[in-house]
Amino acid sequence: MASHAEQTHQRFPQTATAAHAEGQQHPIRIYLIVWFWLFVLSACSYLVDYVGFQGYLRWGLIVVFMLLKAGLIVAVFMHMVWERLALVYAILLPPIAVLVFVAIMAIESDYTALTRMIAFSGGG
Repeated sequence: MASHAEQTHQRFPQTATAAHAEGQQHPIRIYLIVWFWLFVLSACSYLVDYVGFQGYLRWGLIVVFMLLKAGLIVAVFMHMVWERLALVYAILLPPIAVLVFVAIMAIESDYTALTRMIAFSGGG
């Protein structure tokens, strides 16, 4: 004997398919794996301070762990893994462009400050 879902699918194939696509559920195993990796990355981030790394190595490791955690959260909990590529680009490219422009401005500001120091000190 066929289940109710199979009978509905046989009578109205479009309706059953649309209802299945609307209520799509992801296995909880995926979320548990992501939570585990978030815990591991957080522990690694705390270990950077515990071990006593200093300077650029410390900040570099903290930023790397932070970006990895943010990537996991965006990919799984915001469902970017399952979205179309156009939507992913529409959401992720603007912040990346802003970061690129901020980096360009930081480089330009160092050049401008150096040029002004040379000009105002009588060296140019």
